[in-house]
Amino acid sequence: MSIRSSKAAESGTTAKVLGSLGVLGIAAAVAGMGTFGTFTDTTTPVEADVDTGVLSVSLGRAANNATVPLIPGGLVPGDTLATPFDLRNDGTLAWSSVSFESAASRSSLLDTDRVNGLQMVVQSCSSPWTVTGPGAYGCGGTVTDFYTGPVVMDEVLEGAASLAPGRVDHLLATIVFPQSAGNALQGQVTDLAITFTAVQRDGTDR
Repeated sequence: MSIRSSKAAESGTTAKVLGSLGVLGIAAAVAGMGTFGTFTDTTTPVEADVDTGVLSVSLGRAANNATVPLIPGGLVPGDTLATPFDLRNDGTLAWSSVSFESAASRSSLLDTDRVNGLQMVVQSCSSPWTVTGPGAYGCGGTVTDFYTGPVVMDEVLEGAASLAPGRVDHLLATIVFPQSAGNALQGQVTDLAITFTAVQRDGTDR
């Protein structure tokens, strides 16, 4: 928001002068009663621009693969399903935190059995993930492990690069069907969708 003075008129200057003369006149009239006058001054208005930042999070394709939703099907115990994607802070504000949530839009024993059902591994690479084989990805940089556990989860990505504006996390989400899965999990279907939630940094004095 910009506040500007659009009129610099003689009337304003004149009013200030008359006001000063009025103060002087009063001071002279009451000087004999032991009182005194008060002189004041006012600065010239200073223009100030105030704007707000933009909080924005985006999820992009990585390694030429689609990202969401993840819909595993036809898995057998021991199978894995990996999906790479880029999480980017494309706004102007830093985030205090960013969380990764995986929820079942269609549920079954695959997600309700938290021991023998589907598990999730979330990792980040300091460089983009590369395809190393069918459904396999490699990291040419440093790998950071963010989460390992049941597939339905909500986890804060501690130390994510994307907390800073313009930065990106090269993430890999891997769904694992444990070897311990028994016959009760045959023919089950679960649809998963992932969501990222970014929270702005705390406000500060400016």
